Amino acid sequence: MSTHDLESTARALLPPGKGILAADESAGTIARRFESIHLVSTEETRRAYRELLFTTPGIEEFISGVILFDETIHQKAQDGTPFPELLTRKGILPGIKVDKGTVELAGFSGEKMTEGLDGLRDRLVHYRELGARFAKWRAVITIGAGIPTPTCIEANAHALARYATLCQEVGLVPIVEPEVLMDGDHTLNRCEGATEATLRSVFSQLREYRTLLEGMLLKPNMILAGKQCPQQATVAEVAEATVRCLRRVVPAAVPGVAFLSGGQSPVRATEHLNAMNALGPHPWEIGFSYARALQEPPLKAWKGEKGNIVAAQQLFAHRARCNSAARLGKYSGQMEAMAA
Repeated sequence: MSTHDLESTARALLPPGKGILAADESAGTIARRFESIHLVSTEETRRAYRELLFTTPGIEEFISGVILFDETIHQKAQDGTPFPELLTRKGILPGIKVDKGTVELAGFSGEKMTEGLDGLRDRLVHYRELGARFAKWRAVITIGAGIPTPTCIEANAHALARYATLCQEVGLVPIVEPEVLMDGDHTLNRCEGATEATLRSVFSQLREYRTLLEGMLLKPNMILAGKQCPQQATVAEVAEATVRCLRRVVPAAVPGVAFLSGGQSPVRATEHLNAMNALGPHPWEIGFSYARALQEPPLKAWKGEKGNIVAAQQLFAHRARCNSAARLGKYSGQMEAMAA
């Protein structure tokens, strides 16, 4: 894929009013999600759930791309259509999670390192042949006593950069995801400091590895106080701190920033996205790449039963519509009341 194609695909992933569905939960994560609705996680229940999401009527009005898991990109809808083809027919770009998850960073207690670089080039070629147009790699940064360390940040930034350039080499747009976790009792200011340090390191490494900034997307955390922090920030404070951090460190060459929801409630994630876009215009598109914040309501409604599919799809479409409005700074709480 040419430089022009990478740039146009990156822009196509975050056009105004649209965002990305992260449906790339690992086997362990989706098993925990299914446990919450008392459903056993099997290859067929996972396939049926993903088909429910992907076949939701009109979802292409709000969703421009879907991140798939390795199992999912190889699966088909009930009528035999491969999922990447099903999405492409709807005008939705299929993508793929390519990291192998996190492990303890040796010598650094409480810190994580993402694995998956070994054999990545060949895997990327395979996913491209299956129809993927973009990829995603997640790094995890934890805030705690004496952490994150510069070593942990740099090691993860280095891996993200190597992944990103390998993606572009085979014609896939890389989504670069350095997530500073919400876990802990840290303040909003502490999160901002850790996030800024992480993003500085990430973009330094991306330049070192000659990543085409115009042909990638950033998927960062929002600036939030830790879940256990007694003083939680307002929606306005989160939006202001997050935009301030981005403006300090994210080059204007990057076409879009697609936020992860990171354990926020569905409504709060939408409110934060709306408040950030209301502060615009910005040098980059500010969008979403949500998993739980889009999926939690439909999952609870579905419960693994065919008779609940339509109701679950309506809830999924509603959350996507709300986040589409938030992309434009036009979301309001009245939209939630209308759905109820």
